[in-house]
Amino acid sequence: KVLIDVPCSDLAEELAQSQTKTQALQDTLQQVLDRREEERQSRQLLELYLEALKNEDSILSKVAESETGPRKDMDVVDAATSSTGTSAKTALSDQILAALKEKPAPELCLDSQDLELVLKEDTQALASALRWDKQKAEALQQACDQELSKRLQQVQTLHSLRSTSKGKKTLP
Repeated sequence: KVLIDVPCSDLAEELAQSQTKTQALQDTLQQVLDRREEERQSRQLLELYLEALKNEDSILSKVAESETGPRKDMDVVDAATSSTGTSAKTALSDQILAALKEKPAPELCLDSQDLELVLKEDTQALASALRWDKQKAEALQQACDQELSKRLQQVQTLHSLRSTSKGKKTLP
């Protein structure tokens, strides 16, 4: 760093070299320093990323534990009272509700079982859980129903194609 900060003419005189060679030396030294700084910043960024991944994993595992923990402890009476007491949380997990709120087309992000849960949910309970109006919740349920129907049709078509191809293989 000191060699870079020294005026080129003074360094050239001290080294008994031309100013162009001294300038090239200073440029090379500056490039080395810049590369080292970039490497240091990259290492720091990678460390932060790895730390964030560890934190995310620990948060996700805590969330998973908290979601599965209380359900194991529930008895039949608790399940019955909770389903009538707060119908907004009966069948939909926090992950499903988060996907419904955050995604522009949540019906495409959910698996078929989750789509069925959204369809089975009471429209008013769904609207209150998402803090939406009833029309928006109805539209979401219709979109989920259409997506589920489309997926079912694709599966049926696939089964039909498989049975057709199996029939052709058995023919002489």
